[in-house]
Amino acid sequence: MLKFAMLSAWHVHAEGYAQEINAHPEAEVALVWDNDPVRGEEFARRLGVSFEPDLDKVLQDANIDAVCVNTATSMHYNVICAAARAGKHIFTEKVLAATAAEAHAIAQVVKESGVKFVISFPHRARPHNLFAKQVVEQGLLGDISLLRIRNAHNGASAGWLPPHFYSMADCGGGAMMDLGAHGMYLAAWLLGRPKRIVSVFTHLTGKEVEDNAVAVMEFENGATAINETGFVTSNSPFSLELYGTEGSLLIGGPNLEVKLNSNLAAGKVKGWITPTNLPKPLPSALEQLVGAVLRNEPIHFTIDDAVVLSELMDGAYRSHKLGCQVTYPLS
Repeated sequence: MLKFAMLSAWHVHAEGYAQEINAHPEAEVALVWDNDPVRGEEFARRLGVSFEPDLDKVLQDANIDAVCVNTATSMHYNVICAAARAGKHIFTEKVLAATAAEAHAIAQVVKESGVKFVISFPHRARPHNLFAKQVVEQGLLGDISLLRIRNAHNGASAGWLPPHFYSMADCGGGAMMDLGAHGMYLAAWLLGRPKRIVSVFTHLTGKEVEDNAVAVMEFENGATAINETGFVTSNSPFSLELYGTEGSLLIGGPNLEVKLNSNLAAGKVKGWITPTNLPKPLPSALEQLVGAVLRNEPIHFTIDDAVVLSELMDGAYRSHKLGCQVTYPLS
């Protein structure tokens, strides 16, 4: 049985991760730590476990095998590095860090420690996005010219996001840093290394951080990606569009439909088709960590993937702040 310490209830997904751990037949939440004792004690009560206010004691506890990191992004460096040095396996909510420099520093410590590490990239586990990856790898669209991803909700305009999600000091950003992360890691996964980026962020609800955002990227393979996100849109279903010299792939809409039109499709099928052979979903990030620790199963969302996400985010926020395009690698 893999015993987890929940490191903070700061993130909105902390409760869900705790439930997933406890529902797993080979894992359980054994302890809670939080830099906010009131919040942490309440979280521990709901989970029926003890609260420990001293992080060092948590990480020195020989009964704890792994940690589930849900702290503010600004705390990731100290918390993740301390956990790695203590030999605890690590699951973390995205992003790894708000800056590329900090992400590289975390990665070095994680790699030197030898612990298992996984980051939460849920969209990379879903069948429709795995199909998009398959289409790209098989060359069914020819040379990719454009990727467009939209992932948005109404957390700010409808008022259901917690107030601390609007703190630049805690989060390092707003809608792009949080919800836009999904589009960023999908773009890198599908298109490879970035070449340049430009972004536009706005503040429709007057918050300290942006609540509506777009980033446009060029990748080394010549493809362009548009990543749209926001906290101010109601009824906005996820969408992913891929366009190439030999076809197009459309994913999304209210029913999350998948439509492919390829000049290179097997059997030379003409026109739009609805694929019926979507890949099976990957295990969730938490499932991957449990399997990796107990049976040395593969981890698909690695520390290197986490660093790439932070590099893209760092570039996006530099572009907005400077009002110009930013090129990679970042200096």
